[in-house]
Order: sequence, then C-alpha cells, then structure tokens
Amino acid sequence: MRRRVAITGLGVISPVGIGKDVFWENIKKGESGISFISKFPTDDFPTKIAGEVKDFNPEEFIDKREARRLDRFSQFAIAATRLALEDSGWNPTEEEKENTAVIVTSGIGGFETLENQFRSLFEKGPNRISPFLIPMVIINIASGNISIFFGFKGPNYSPVSACASSAHAIGIGYRLVSTGEADFAIVGGSEASITPMGIAGFCALQALSTRNDEPEKASRPFDAKRDGFVMGEGAGILILEELNHAINRGARIYAEIVGFGASDDAYHITAPDPEGNGAVLSMKRAIKDAGINPEDINYINAHGTSTKLNDKIETLAIKKVFGEYAYKIPVSSTKSMVGHLLGAAASVESIATVLSIYEGIIHPTINYEEKDPECDLDYVPNVARKWDIKYALKNSFGFGGQNATLIFKKYEG
Repeated sequence: MRRRVAITGLGVISPVGIGKDVFWENIKKGESGISFISKFPTDDFPTKIAGEVKDFNPEEFIDKREARRLDRFSQFAIAATRLALEDSGWNPTEEEKENTAVIVTSGIGGFETLENQFRSLFEKGPNRISPFLIPMVIINIASGNISIFFGFKGPNYSPVSACASSAHAIGIGYRLVSTGEADFAIVGGSEASITPMGIAGFCALQALSTRNDEPEKASRPFDAKRDGFVMGEGAGILILEELNHAINRGARIYAEIVGFGASDDAYHITAPDPEGNGAVLSMKRAIKDAGINPEDINYINAHGTSTKLNDKIETLAIKKVFGEYAYKIPVSSTKSMVGHLLGAAASVESIATVLSIYEGIIHPTINYEEKDPECDLDYVPNVARKWDIKYALKNSFGFGGQNATLIFKKYEG
C-alpha cells in the first residue's frame, strides 16, 4: 500500500520575486517579470528580452567564498532550498537526514560558467581554466550541493529531460516517499541560461519571441498572436514528506501529490507530435496513477509555452483526454508571467499549482487578447479566479518528446 505524500515547504527564486509569498502575490495579480536583458548587450540578437531574476544576492543564502565556487544555477538551487526548509518549519534530525532524498535537476546546468571558461580557454589558454570548472557546470551538482550544504544523505540524483526535467524530479521524489524508500524528499529544478550562448541558441531555433517593443506582453500563451516563448531563469524547490510525519509535527500541508505519469512522443527532437499522443499518454498515466477519473480534475496548469505548436498541440491533447469536459476545466499558464524556465519550469509552476489549491485561487494567463480557433479552452484570461480545486493536473513537455504530468490534491485530512 502506498503512503500518502504531503507538500510542506515551498521555495522560489523567480523573475517576479524571491520567496514564495512575493512570487505568489505577483502571480495572482498578473504581474509580468519579463523585461529587457540587462546581463549582456543584445544589439545583435533578434530577441532582447527575458525573465531575469532581479536583486538576487547569493551571499544572503551562501557564504561568500562558497558562492564564488558555484554557478548561478547552483546558487539559485541552494537559495530556494533554504527558503523551502524555512517555510516548512522542519528541523530534521540526523536520522531524518539519512532518509531524505534530494532529486533536483536542471535542463542545461552551469551554462554561464561554461561560456566564461571557453572564453578563457580561447583567449588565455588551457592553463587559465578554473579547477572548479567541471564541478560547477555538471547538472547533478545542484542536487549534490544541496546535500552537502544541508546534510541530506538519502538517494540523490538529477533526471534530465529538457523542459520536463523538474516534473520528472518531483515525480521521482513522490515515488520514493510513497513507496517508503525515503521519508522525505527535496525536489525541484534550477536554471540560469540567460547568457549570450543560451539566447543565441534558442534564437537560432526560431523558438523565442521577438516582441521586443513590449517585453511584458511578449509571453502570451494560447493567444492568436503568440510568436515564441520568452526565456526565464530561477529555481523552485518543494519539500515532500510522508503524511503522518507531517501531521504529527503539526506541519502546514499545502497539498498532497497523488499522481505521476510520463511518456515520449517518439516523433521529433524539438517539435511535438502533431496528434498530441505523447501528451495524452502522460496525462492518462498520471490520472490512472492517482486512482481517479478524468472528471475529477478541476484545474490544469499547462505547459503553455507561448509557441505556435506547443499551445495548439497541448490544447488538442487536453481535449483528447477529457472530451467535452475539457471545456469546463480552467487552464492557465504560469509562463505568461515568468517566461520559460526550461529545466526549472515545472518546479516553479508546480509551486503555483499547489498554492492555487491551497488558497482556492487560479492565477491568470496574462496577455490573452485574441482568440485562436485552435486554442479554444478556458485559459483564465488576464484576471485571477476564485476556484475550489480538489485535483489539479500539471503538464510539462521537453525537447526529445519527453512528457511528464503531475497530479496534486487538496489536503482534506
């Protein structure tokens, strides 16, 4: 028999704020975190906008000397973990630390460090490369550093599936706790790829919005005039805990996680299956894993990237899974405000989903102005909505056709 898994702590580093409370207040208000890129000159770039994290000082979370040895994505991950632990009110014993898994990931890893070190190699030679290069850039180092910083000794690894990475991390952490392989799990993702190479690479794919004249309106999921996604950065960390332990220590329980499904399109390296079959499989598997019916879902937090193909195919897949009932389910996209955080997207969006359940408020999809005939569901346009959510479904899809779906449930005792 599976154990119930509670979510008891949330930590966020995002383009709309640092910390769960600031993040959530701005998301509910429909505030955009998209602005002109400030980290490097963009004169030669087709895209000049992104969702940068503002006012982040790693020394508020990490010793100055240690912070210098960490790429920005690791700094984000450790900071978000510290915030999540503080939010949970959990002060783990040594025995509990031994039974705590850390499943934290990234889509790209230490891209900023890698670029800087390539520059050193080409301009100054191999003897000027930092001895910290490799441990700064590898994707699993965020997860490893979290265990080193906080003393967690349970299973520790990083599933990588592009923009579905942190959905897989959350799902795996849920399974570890539900099966008893761990009693606690620190799960989520971190990304810091707003760099010249990161932006140039996605520009070359023609995946990014070029609505440079109105940055805050560039990310517009499901809108007829969407023209690509907007890169974001940040981290989201969730504390998962065996339910009875959470109850016994008097923890605040935001929600439960009850289902996880995954699939692959087996179609194309970047484009989704035009029939949405992989996304359909992922959603159906998550619903089956949760032991519920499709009609029990009453909110969907979409992958909702603001690209022509993704939004159309995700809409199609939702209709294939839910039939006519799809038109009764509110669907919203967190990316409309924070942009696309790649490997960290699902974790930050899952936090938004969990807070929607906890407060009974669905955040809006902002910049929804013109209907697309192929995107004809209820996308909660522009204004938050009070809504009693019992089961929420969270979709995440990645390059390589990799799909993951999570199901969260309102905690009712």
